[in-house]
Amino acid sequence: MQRVIKTICLGMCLGALLPAAHAAEQAKPRLTLEQRADKARIDSERLEQAQLEKARQAASETRSREEKIKQQTNPQDWEAQQKLKAQKQFDERENREQKYLQEAKEAAAKERKIPKP
Repeated sequence: MQRVIKTICLGMCLGALLPAAHAAEQAKPRLTLEQRADKARIDSERLEQAQLEKARQAASETRSREEKIKQQTNPQDWEAQQKLKAQKQFDERENREQKYLQEAKEAAAKERKIPKP
């Protein structure tokens, strides 16, 4: 009895699966080797074109970033700022030296009064 039930269940399962498998085979057209090669060639060309476009876009973005950074860090501006800073420090140092020399001259010109013991 169990054997009969198993056989019936197996038959029903196969009966349900075979038409679905057969329909799937019919829905898919069979391609010849030449057609498959043509399809693969077309897919390859599309993929290559997509990769080339991505590479061009990345190169363009890189160039624009480089240009932006170059404009932000213009070496001439930096050099000019450093020269102005150095000139300012030099002028301040020279003014301090002149001030100290002037004070020393004034001190030397004064009469010193030594207190008597």
